[in-house]
Amino acid sequence: MAERVVPEGRRQRRRPTRQGAVLSDRLTFETALRLVAQHGAEALSVRRLGAALGADPSALYRYFRNTDALLLALADELIGRAQEGWTATGDWRADLRAIGLRIHASYQSNPQAALLAAHRTTGRPHETRAVETILGILRSGGFPDALAVRIYHAFVDQALAFAAQDAAALALPKKAQESDAEVWHAVYGRLSPDTHPNIAATFPLLAADMRDSGYPFALELMLGAVAGLRPAADGD
Repeated sequence: MAERVVPEGRRQRRRPTRQGAVLSDRLTFETALRLVAQHGAEALSVRRLGAALGADPSALYRYFRNTDALLLALADELIGRAQEGWTATGDWRADLRAIGLRIHASYQSNPQAALLAAHRTTGRPHETRAVETILGILRSGGFPDALAVRIYHAFVDQALAFAAQDAAALALPKKAQESDAEVWHAVYGRLSPDTHPNIAATFPLLAADMRDSGYPFALELMLGAVAGLRPAADGD
C-alpha cells in the first residue's frame, strides 16, 4: 500500500538531502519555479524536482501524489505570493485594484509557471483565502451577494487572462520578443496615412503604449464599470 500524502501543516524532513539542505515548502517551490523557468513546462515532474533537490523522489511522493498535484501546489504558491504583505484599507475599489495588480505581478515574475498555472483551480489554502478575501471586499462594499459573485468572476478572469497573455509574451525567447517589438516600427510605423489614416495619426502613442501591459488600464475600466453597478447606500 502506498504511503498517504502528508498534509501541508505536518510536512517536515529532519534529514538533509544529498545537497545538505533540509526540505521545506519554500525550498521545494523555489526549486520547482527555477526548473520551469530554466527548462520549460516539461521539466516539472516529481522525479525531476527530487533530483534537483537532491532528494529521493519517493520522499516527494509523500507530499505530491503526482505531477499534477505538484502543479496545483505551485499554482497555489503563486496566488499566495500575490497576497503576501497585503492589508485591506476598507476602500473596496482600492483594495480590488491592489489585489488585481498583485496577482498580475506575481504571475509576471514567474512567466513560465504562469503559463502552466493561470487557468487552474487549485482548491488549496491560498486560493480559498483569495476567494474569501475578494468576496468579502465586495460584500462589505455594499454589493448584493448575486452581484458580488458575478463581479468576482469577471474580476478574477480578467486578472488571470491578462496574466497568462503577458506571461506568454515574457516566456518567448529573447529574439522573438525583440522581433515582435520591432514589428510596430518596421510595419506599423511605415503604413501610409492614405491607406491607414488612424494608425498613422496615432502611431507614436500606439507604439509607446504597446510596450507595456494593457492590464492596469483595463482594470481601471472594470472598476469604473463596477462602481456604476453598486447600489446607492445611505449617505452616498
